[in-house]
Amino acid sequence: MNNFKEKMKDFGKKVRSKRLNILAVALLIAFITIVIYSYRTQKKYRQSIENSYNMAFYQLVDYVQAVEVYLAKSIISNSPESGAENLTYIWREANLAQTYLSMLPMNSSELENTAKFLNQVSDYSYSLSRKTINNEQLTQEDLDNLDQLHDYSLQLENTLNQLSVDINDGRITWGELTKEATPVFAKQVSNISQDSFSSLEENFHEYAGLIYDGAYSEHLTNPERRGLTGEDIDEETAKNKAIEFIGQDKIKEIANNGSTENANIQSYDFTITTNNDEIIWISISKKGGHVISMNHNREVTAEIINQEEIDSIASKFLEDKGFKNMKKTYFIKNSGIQTINYAYEQDNVTIYPDLVKVKIALDNGEILGIETTGYLNSHTERNLAEIKVTKEEAKAKINPNLQIESEGLAIIPTEFQSEIMCWEFKGRVDDREFLVYINVETGKEEDILVILNSGEGTLTM
Repeated sequence: MNNFKEKMKDFGKKVRSKRLNILAVALLIAFITIVIYSYRTQKKYRQSIENSYNMAFYQLVDYVQAVEVYLAKSIISNSPESGAENLTYIWREANLAQTYLSMLPMNSSELENTAKFLNQVSDYSYSLSRKTINNEQLTQEDLDNLDQLHDYSLQLENTLNQLSVDINDGRITWGELTKEATPVFAKQVSNISQDSFSSLEENFHEYAGLIYDGAYSEHLTNPERRGLTGEDIDEETAKNKAIEFIGQDKIKEIANNGSTENANIQSYDFTITTNNDEIIWISISKKGGHVISMNHNREVTAEIINQEEIDSIASKFLEDKGFKNMKKTYFIKNSGIQTINYAYEQDNVTIYPDLVKVKIALDNGEILGIETTGYLNSHTERNLAEIKVTKEEAKAKINPNLQIESEGLAIIPTEFQSEIMCWEFKGRVDDREFLVYINVETGKEEDILVILNSGEGTLTM
């Protein structure tokens, strides 16, 4: 009996031991699960925070660039109305830049200086806009102050652009851009200007009282659809037009992708497989069977053809496709592909609303794309406005600091879906190029655009 009792005790101990082992394993598994869950949650949270910082930073960069562009425009504006508009834009963009700056995790003297600078720009531009609205002329001191503000805004823009490159390339993280890591921040921007942020504060006393895409591409939606001529067509007719545009000899297969009903221009959409098993997307308008867009994405690894050949190929392509009298305006180059903006020309007047974009490969000159929305929305033969203000009279209304390099006539769209005929003057102030538009009927300064030239192309803002 005693022997039985001993065996039962041993059995009970073994059971309890196993239970404890099972419990320990269960607790260990639970602990590991909690740790893994916590790690993943924290990782997602950190990624979410990182994304929000990136969004705020790139918005800041965009708004600082806008401030710099409008400051540049305000310097050469010679019209109270245009000047007031530019100054109001500066006030708005500077305020938005401050908002996104406040979302960043950097708490350093450099960023305090940046915030102070943006606040100064905002306040000063607002005060000057009130002045121009009340028909007061800006003094030379006002213009000098704007010029100095523009210099500082360029410095700030360059610094932020360098920081953007460093963040994109992984050389610096948001965790390093904190109060404790201010030296890291200063080191990262030093190759632009060692004291670029700090110098802003040191010089504030001097003013203590203070494209693509190409010109007018954002005003291309005209409710009249004046270039969309012809009768409605069915899907089979649209398919045949797509085949005709690409060339039957290049096509292995074409597939219908349905239709787009709610777009600016209703279309039939197709996917074409070429004989080389490459894919081309093409959209044909329901009304008239016009090509709205065609896009052929392929890798371009070499840039062989020169600009003269590019221009010749693109111009001939447009001519062959029925787009006559098109004038090259602006272009941008990226990854071996050049996208060129063409505007219609009537009686030596550049019609910017009638826009066609052509995409060309720089290895063999192949046309990789076309987009005709602006042209289809706006194209028609215009009754050109009577020129009541001569070219010389228009020149007299331009800021005398603008060194004019070319001049001509142009029709530009407005944000109110109307068009204005203007004298177009291209010129330079120091190392910056501008386009100035003077109304041929009233002599009013209608717009100023900043020309951005780089190795990648020519755009406007």
